[in-house]
Amino acid sequence: MSSTTAPRSTGIAATLRTLYAVRFAFQLVWAIVLILTASAGLGPVSIVLLLLYPLFDVAAAVIDHRASRATGPAPLLYVNMALSLLTAIGLGFAIASGVPAVMVVWGLWAITAGAVQLIVALLRRRLGGQWPMILSGGISVLAGASFVFGSSGATSVAGIGGYAILGAVFFLVSAIRLQRAAKADRA
Repeated sequence: MSSTTAPRSTGIAATLRTLYAVRFAFQLVWAIVLILTASAGLGPVSIVLLLLYPLFDVAAAVIDHRASRATGPAPLLYVNMALSLLTAIGLGFAIASGVPAVMVVWGLWAITAGAVQLIVALLRRRLGGQWPMILSGGISVLAGASFVFGSSGATSVAGIGGYAILGAVFFLVSAIRLQRAAKADRA
């Protein structure tokens, strides 16, 4: 690695570590509140939470893009931003139709965003800490398919909360692994 690449790579890794830690905390709290309110159906709290999550994802992708503009995944982050924004809009309409429609929209987002996450993580694997993101992307695709195929009988969005908790764990593990990679680079 050249001397101009190392600081840039370290800077991206540090930004991703912080971003992943924030995403872990957000997703964990978000998921717990969603699970606690999901039994009430699509009430005001769960509706706000469902709309907030993809918008938070847009903001996270913007931060990620700013940190990694010069790297390969940057254009894919635009795709992620667009998918998340379209999902928020789609959820706005789906909520009026009920839980099954919400599960279809969420499932389609999980499939497409999971595929993007998988590709981005594969492109970033030299940074370290990306194996959890690779696994998370793959699992997201499978979970999304499960949401879509099981949507007709869905009566609650609580399963989305469980999905978010698993994603949060992957973000935490990746943040820890990026921290270790950063320490190894400094040594």
